[in-house]
Amino acid sequence: MNTDSACSTGNKQPAMSVIIPAHNEAAVMARCLSSLLAGAEPGELEILVVCNGCNDNTAEIARSFGPAVRVLESAIPSKTAALNLGDSNARAFPRVYLDADIVVTIDTLRKTAAVLRMGTYLAAAPPVAWNLSSSNVWVKAFYSIWRLQPYFDTGRLGAGFYAVNEAGHARLGKFPDITADDEFVRRSFSNAERATVHGCSFSVTPPRNLRSLIRIKTRSRRGNMELVQRFPNMSRPCSESRMKFLGRILARPLLWPAVPVYFAVVILTSWHANRTLHRQTKPAWERDLSSRILTNGNSKIEASRG
Repeated sequence: MNTDSACSTGNKQPAMSVIIPAHNEAAVMARCLSSLLAGAEPGELEILVVCNGCNDNTAEIARSFGPAVRVLESAIPSKTAALNLGDSNARAFPRVYLDADIVVTIDTLRKTAAVLRMGTYLAAAPPVAWNLSSSNVWVKAFYSIWRLQPYFDTGRLGAGFYAVNEAGHARLGKFPDITADDEFVRRSFSNAERATVHGCSFSVTPPRNLRSLIRIKTRSRRGNMELVQRFPNMSRPCSESRMKFLGRILARPLLWPAVPVYFAVVILTSWHANRTLHRQTKPAWERDLSSRILTNGNSKIEASRG
């Protein structure tokens, strides 16, 4: 394991820590860091980019941002191992866990941290804004139904962004070796302990095509199945939420043409997830590449300075 010797904030205590696990994220690393740092005060954020199993120039891109970003490197291609490595080096709370393909502003981070500092909630996340501008019609159809889930109403955690305060972090402890880290975090807290931070959002770029969508949704479903197997006592979605979801679909006839696409993806990904889970064929890292066609490694300096 390699670490940058200089801390990103010197002796000043940062207002929050941001941990970004990164496996071959050269295409999106500069965009993520640029959005975080724009408008941030010097030393306000402790940003730790944990490069794990990378064979591209993700670490070089992150280091091009100078002392504002601390880079940790591990040869092990594991997201949860990267999260734990970041945790062991982070100094501040609240603590934000962020995927490298996320775009989020300092204003959103500040509002999320403010909610967690009140002490009422242990975990929090802002609403997600789906950037479907590059997605084809089938992907857009799927998300038009998927976003109606009651899961998004209150206390939603995941989609690449979640944050905890010190008490919430104590509840979590060390991340287990699982696929669905975000769902593990969500199920570790009751509805009353999770907050949705209103008045802000973060941006996620979904897959461009149906093949890529099926791939990432298969991973997500397999991760949730794995979570049930390993932690059977954790809370799960209730039948009331499912009925509410169906009611919302029925109340929106303009979206009915998208329903077959949605349920076809659900059925197919469930089948794939069951098959791979029973075969115990879980890859170390699996993510959508179609939405990561943004910048190449050679443009890192321009992106970080722009």
